Order: sequence, then C-alpha cells, then structure tokens
Amino acid sequence: MGDGRTARIAALRRALATHEIDALLVTSIPNIRYLTGFSGSSAMVVVSMHEVVLLTDFRYQTQVTFEVGAAARTIIELQSLWTRLWSVLPELTGTERIGFESSHVVHRDFQRIMEGGTRWQWRPTSDLIESLRERKDADELARIRRAADIACGALHEIIPRVRPGMTELAVAGMLEHALRDGGSEGFPFETIVAAGPRSALPHARASGNTIAAGDFLLIDFGAEHAGYCSDITRTFVVGRATPEQRVAYDIVREAQAVAVGGLTVGMSGKDADALARSYIERSGWGEAFGHSLGHGIGLEVHEGPRLSRLAEAPLPAGAVVTVEPGVYRAGWGGVRIEDDVLVGDAGPELLTHFPRELKEIG
Repeated sequence: MGDGRTARIAALRRALATHEIDALLVTSIPNIRYLTGFSGSSAMVVVSMHEVVLLTDFRYQTQVTFEVGAAARTIIELQSLWTRLWSVLPELTGTERIGFESSHVVHRDFQRIMEGGTRWQWRPTSDLIESLRERKDADELARIRRAADIACGALHEIIPRVRPGMTELAVAGMLEHALRDGGSEGFPFETIVAAGPRSALPHARASGNTIAAGDFLLIDFGAEHAGYCSDITRTFVVGRATPEQRVAYDIVREAQAVAVGGLTVGMSGKDADALARSYIERSGWGEAFGHSLGHGIGLEVHEGPRLSRLAEAPLPAGAVVTVEPGVYRAGWGGVRIEDDVLVGDAGPELLTHFPRELKEIG
C-alpha cells in the first residue's frame, strides 16, 4: 500500500508506547491490511517496537510476497498459526507486555492466549488501529475517490433504464452489473433497493416486489476499489411526484446540504448529527428521522468516526464520513440522501457527485 505503511506502523508504535505496551497482536483482517497491505482472509500480525511479523498459511504464499513485500517479515505456516505464534514471540526482543485486540478476539482465541501465552503479560486493547484509520492519507483518499466515481457512474448508467413493472431485485442486479463493469472489485454491503412503502425501511433488502408508478425508489449501495469503499444513497420518484413527496424530499435535501456544509475539523460527531437533525425537527419531521447521521468509511463501510447523538469524539482532519439524513413513514415511504464527504482543514469536500435534486424516473 505504498510508503503510507511506514507512517502507519510508526504511529501505532507511538500509541503502544503511550499505553506502555511492548507489542500488539493484530487479528482484525482490515487492520492487518491497513498495516501491511495483505488482503488475504487468514493471518495474524505482531507489531513490536523493532519488527513487524506476519503469519499466514500456504494458500497465500505467492500473494503475500507481492502485497506485503518488505513491510513485514512473513512466515508461511502449514498447520496452526497460533502454534507458530508461540515460537515467534520469543524471537522479539524486549517483548513482555503484549496487547491484543479485544473487539476482534473470539472466546476460543482468548482461551488460546490464556493457555499458550502464559510467559507474557497480555493487555486488552480497544481501537488502537481503528483510531489511526480515521485519518485517511493521500493514497487512501485516492482509492475512496475512485470507489465513489465508480458508484456514481453506475447509478448514472442504470437510472434511465428503470421502469414501472421491474422488480427491486432486477434493479439491484442491473446496478451491480454496472458496478462490476465500472471496475468495482466487490460490493461493500448488500445493495438496497426499496420501492413504495418498503422505502420506509432504512435497511430494506431488495425483494421481488414490483416497482409501480408513484413509488419512492430508494437505492443505497457502494463500490469497492483497491480495498476501499464508497457508500451512496439516492431516492427517486417513479412517475410524477406528489406535493407531499416533494415536501419530504426537500426537507431531507436541505438537511443534508446544511450538514455537509457545516462539517468542520474538531467538531464532535454529536454536533455534526445535530446539524441535520435540528433542521428536520424544525420542519416537523423529527420523529421520522430515527437513525444516526452517518459514519466513517474506508477499508470497511462502517468505521470511525461516528456521527450520532451519542458521539462525543471530535472529527479528525482527513476523515471521510457519510452524511445520510432520512425521513420514513410506515405504510407510505421514505427518503434518504447520502454522500461521502472528506472532512478537511480547508473545509468539507463532497466525494460523491450525483445530482441531489428530486428526479422523476421511468
């Protein structure tokens, strides 16, 4: 992942020193990719003050060579990574207090640590790497921008082809085909296509329901490029919009514009959430906006920082977050507009470029 890995390892070592830890056992696959560039599904990494060691299995013997290179000493283990770990740790000088990622260690692996690693002092840690991942470097931003461009391009391509009588699944399939054609390596989450009353379900799954004239059509999806994600939502009206639909849409559009324009480095996630929430509440639709304003995106589609009523932490420079207010009324439908935004020292920068005005389709 380029020279950024050196800076990431250095930042992690500073965090370890602050927490008085000699080394960190990394088992989270996204965190392993962030530190080393390795994209395989089976690995563990030990970061000490002097060395980075990556253990993986035979399936990745070739892949690990070109993905990781000199970023870590790689070990191919033919049997148990955990068994091999106990022989690797004694080789790391000055390593007595070892942290482990408490949010990513299942109980069986915790038992392995307690039973097999008795000669070391084990310390649970939380979000040491995740907090570093909140600030995107230039390479990460380039990847997210490309993922955003792929997503917007796919939506531009398929919307003119959506017609009443199509199923939600057909639209989702058409969109995913366009994403692949545009270069998306995968889908960061299951594509949401929800029409009519089902658009009132914030996380509806695409179904066999038929799209009808007069429906809201909510589409929430993302693209993936070089491991990094985008996440975008647009809501359309199939046919002609009613006055009530226009009112709901305009409230969400304006709330989102206020929130995007108001994001600043250092403001809390709670204050960011309030930008959109207070506008929707003043418009009389406060009870219809029940979820958080947004979340960070990067190697995972949901990561820090959080934009919610409970998020006290400040937004760091370089964070990329979603801004996705919505209003939903059971039995009628819902509207959500979502974009990816860079929180920069020079102000917020929109990374997803698709019109936010109400579009009547079909």
